[in-house]
Amino acid sequence: MLHDRSPLDAGSDTATLNATFAATLVDEWARAGVTDAVVCPGSRSTPVAVALADDGRIRVHVHHDERSGAFVALGLGRATGRPALVLTTSGTAAVELHPAVVEADRDRVPLLAVTADRPPELREVGAPQTVDQTHLFGRSARLFVDPGPPVAANAASWRSLAVRCVLEAAASPPGPVHLNLPFREPLLGTSADLPPGRADDRPWHLAPASAGGPSWGHTHLGELLAGRRGVIVAGGGIGRPEDVLVLAEVAGWPVLADPRSGCRVEHPCVVVHADAVLRSDGPHRQPGAVLRLGSPPSSKVVARWLAELDPAVPQVLVERHGTWLDPDRRAHVVVPAEPGELCRVLAGEADRGGDELVDRALDVAVEGWPPTPVGWLEGWCRADAAAAGAIAEVLADQEGPTEPGTARSVAAAVPYGGALVVSSSMPVRDLEWFAGTLPGVAVHANRGANGIDGVVSTAVGVALAGAPTVALVGDVALLHDSNALLGLARRDVDLCVVVVHNDGGGIFSFLPPADELPTDRFEELFGTPHGVDLTALAVAHGLPVMEAMDDGSVEVAVRAGLAAGGPHVVLVRTDRGANVALHERVHEATGSAIREALVTDP
Repeated sequence: MLHDRSPLDAGSDTATLNATFAATLVDEWARAGVTDAVVCPGSRSTPVAVALADDGRIRVHVHHDERSGAFVALGLGRATGRPALVLTTSGTAAVELHPAVVEADRDRVPLLAVTADRPPELREVGAPQTVDQTHLFGRSARLFVDPGPPVAANAASWRSLAVRCVLEAAASPPGPVHLNLPFREPLLGTSADLPPGRADDRPWHLAPASAGGPSWGHTHLGELLAGRRGVIVAGGGIGRPEDVLVLAEVAGWPVLADPRSGCRVEHPCVVVHADAVLRSDGPHRQPGAVLRLGSPPSSKVVARWLAELDPAVPQVLVERHGTWLDPDRRAHVVVPAEPGELCRVLAGEADRGGDELVDRALDVAVEGWPPTPVGWLEGWCRADAAAAGAIAEVLADQEGPTEPGTARSVAAAVPYGGALVVSSSMPVRDLEWFAGTLPGVAVHANRGANGIDGVVSTAVGVALAGAPTVALVGDVALLHDSNALLGLARRDVDLCVVVVHNDGGGIFSFLPPADELPTDRFEELFGTPHGVDLTALAVAHGLPVMEAMDDGSVEVAVRAGLAAGGPHVVLVRTDRGANVALHERVHEATGSAIREALVTDP
């Protein structure tokens, strides 16, 4: 930090005001717990960029591309739970943040978007690099603030401005905050004394204290759930997976574990291949209650099953912020609580907190849940085991690399304590359908808006948080976000990017146009072969590339890349037509195996 500063007063020049304002923001952000900032080069943002670099308490990650840089900040927010900052200059540079802001809004990821701007006198007069940045991100931003160019008379408000942006981004539900900062020239100056802050480096404002235990409305959850043939559907954002598994044991319920849930571990209640199990008919498809935890599952089959259940079957949706993640509108009640905490209460593992509603739930748990009908959990587990065996058997017969096998190999290669970032489109589905357990692995996916935009940059951000990270993406997703590779070779990250290269949009081969259009028209509009040499692309960015020749070598290559450290790319070449045929064979094999396993009515 800078020392020997002069006092700030009404006579301070513009350069001093800019530098002092920016240094105050940075000081307060550091006090509020911000640890990372992604800085995209530009002129108008000079005061904040220099203040971040001079301060030293916030790690600065420079990125050439604003759109990619915003997704890096998003990845940092995903991995840490803290808002990371992305800084841009004015004009279209600020506009480039929009995709990541939308994703942060839809999937409730804290993000602080800081855009520099021209001062008011340069707007609407044809000044270069000037666009209307007022409410640039619309309703996606939790808060928009434009304090105007710095003036000494407002110095007492600067700390409040800085920390409020952090608190709003981290509030319930978390999301993006847009701070738009107009600066007059000259942009580079020396900071004066900062406005005084709180003692002991405390932030100017503190986050509001919790109001106590979770409040669950007037619905007695025990009456809706206990003693029925129930199912727990665990999505992303559930807190402690072990709390969910304790309730599953007490209730005798299966846990349909999405890869993002953290519940994909070896456990007698965990169902890993829910998609395959629910493609098959049987008594297991007719529960008496459903407890839905966190974000919706990736699997369309699971989502369709929930939507088609008898409306009389109670579905309780638990989401920490009380967000209505219920597109089919089948939830009987939406509970604003941390899902793991609620599970502990219902399992009788939590202490009474004096909240009447908590006590009522505990009364049910303490008395003991009525026994679930015999064979209910066992039927689900038999079906899951049958699906696992059938998938392994079919894939064992394949000679070259496959997309289902790649997902399984990648999942197996991520070490305990590592992170897996998976792209939307086919990779997230293959992970859901075919991968096994993921013990100790944090799985991230941009499923708020479900786009393939920015996934490699998101993985860079996750890796910057410190965990060894693997990204599973398609070739089109990589090309969408190829600027994520800018400077990656010089970043201090352990990141292995596994690219499924089928020369086009593989997911479209599963959709009706693949059968209904002539091949040449389908390829023109949907298959879209790009012909890019992805090895040359990675090498041009100074990244080592390994090509996997079969499913087993994918796992070997990923483990080798992580062991060597630094960024690596693993290329897996597949054929789109063969991939569709293989998926069909696997689904047929799992269906047959599950039907045979469920001959005995559970």
